[in-house]
Amino acid sequence: MKALSRELRTALEKVVIEARDVAEAGATLFSLELLPRITRAQSMDVLSSMATIAGYKAVLMAASTLPKLFPMFMTAAGTIAPARVFVIGAGVAGLQAIATAKRLGAVVSAYDVRAAVKDQVKSLGANFIELEVEAGDAEDKGGYAKEMGEEFYKKQREMMTKVLAQNDVVVTTAAVPGKKAPILVTKEMVGVMAPGSVIVDLAAERGGNCELTKPGENVDAKGVTIMGPLNVPTTIPYHASQMYAKNISTFFLNMFKDGAINLNMEDEIIRDTMVTKDGDVVSTRVRELLGMS
Repeated sequence: MKALSRELRTALEKVVIEARDVAEAGATLFSLELLPRITRAQSMDVLSSMATIAGYKAVLMAASTLPKLFPMFMTAAGTIAPARVFVIGAGVAGLQAIATAKRLGAVVSAYDVRAAVKDQVKSLGANFIELEVEAGDAEDKGGYAKEMGEEFYKKQREMMTKVLAQNDVVVTTAAVPGKKAPILVTKEMVGVMAPGSVIVDLAAERGGNCELTKPGENVDAKGVTIMGPLNVPTTIPYHASQMYAKNISTFFLNMFKDGAINLNMEDEIIRDTMVTKDGDVVSTRVRELLGMS
């Protein structure tokens, strides 16, 4: 944890320096990671585009590693039961993972701290797991998941252990913007899973949702494989590039009016994604994350 904290501090310091350097150069900087979750901005949402690819690929990675077939088969040698897949986090990546696992014939269940996504999960043919843990307001005003307290995560882990024991594949996707990923799957929880089971941790780049995750590596924990893939969208470069190009071009076109750039600060897309302007870091969210007064 100490080494990870140093890495996070180093990364944060680098962002501070870079943001200030850009500001001092007089450049106007935008970050699409700060894009508000509104209907008008959906075609510009880079994070959602890349999460779509990551959720899809995570299930394929699990299917190629799991020593079982995903769909049910009725053969002369007997009936083969379908694989059971549990998705933690029903954001864009999670929903795509659910849809992909269902298309491959698995029995799928999912959990999210936001009860509002229950209908979305069920619409994809998955079972929504309800844990008796009070989440309160688990979503910020931008539509992103909020960081919950450690006591909440402790209770959540205790109640989720039984669910993990019943599944062959677990895909974790829980991330909080600007924060270290919460630990949702402990070493003890991994221990209840059957040998051959697979965990694909899509939060590996932020430290991981699984306590045993090692970013960029596959870990064998007494027969359970924990995968910590990095930059998953690059494994499907054709469509990742296509989607990214569409996001960027739509974002820039939104700034143009009558053939010229128009930085209308009443437009929340422009206002919320602007990081630097006129020699200063102007984004409230970035200033808070960087500890700037």
